[in-house]
Amino acid sequence: MAQTIDHIVDPNDASLNSEMVQFPGNAGNVSAYVSRPKDGKNLGTVIVIHENRGLINHIKDVARRFAKDGFAAIAVDCMGRIGGSDQYKGSDAATEAIKKVTGAMVVEDLTAALNYMKKQSYVNGKVGVVGYCWGGGQSLNFATKCKDLNAAVVYYGRNPDPLDSVANIPCPLMGNYAQDDPNIMPGVEPLKAALSKADKSCDIKVYPGAKHAFNNNTNADRYHPDAAKDAWARTVGFFKKNLAA
Repeated sequence: MAQTIDHIVDPNDASLNSEMVQFPGNAGNVSAYVSRPKDGKNLGTVIVIHENRGLINHIKDVARRFAKDGFAAIAVDCMGRIGGSDQYKGSDAATEAIKKVTGAMVVEDLTAALNYMKKQSYVNGKVGVVGYCWGGGQSLNFATKCKDLNAAVVYYGRNPDPLDSVANIPCPLMGNYAQDDPNIMPGVEPLKAALSKADKSCDIKVYPGAKHAFNNNTNADRYHPDAAKDAWARTVGFFKKNLAA
């Protein structure tokens, strides 16, 4: 069993500004966790979309990791309309409750987050999005709906419906998938074909021996250190290329 690590980056890391924020959305205030280098300027923004257990500590840690790599990261609580992630505490009840959250709701809340970040003095105006598991599907769907993105990354997420909506993606796309992921893998080749047909830039990699959620270092049954490390390096390099000032 793989060793798990509670936090890669200390929540109180002195080099970062990390805090919960709120901003207006279409259905009331949206909550999110923002982490950025304390003295950073001209930062690219990375919108982080959580898994199906909500905005838990692991996802806040992922946001801090992006901040340590030189980005302004905002992890949005996409369960805000159903009471917020905190009330579910990452439990199985969260995975049931999140079924009530539609793609359209997520697009609205992520758009609000994008507009909030664009007003901050420390950013350069370029925005990327990354999502994991449930959030991976939301990341891909958001990319088909938002014209203001400069990069999009999917970690083992479902394809948008209809699939040909990928023709609307305005930016380069990266995908990180697990070979041992029977629910998601059947969609990878059709996704590649649809992107190719639409003449869209994509970089899709499948990790042999990895399972769904291989990036989650708090899940000993799924975490695959080698795949996670490689996918992280790919993702950070992709964002640095596409979100530079």
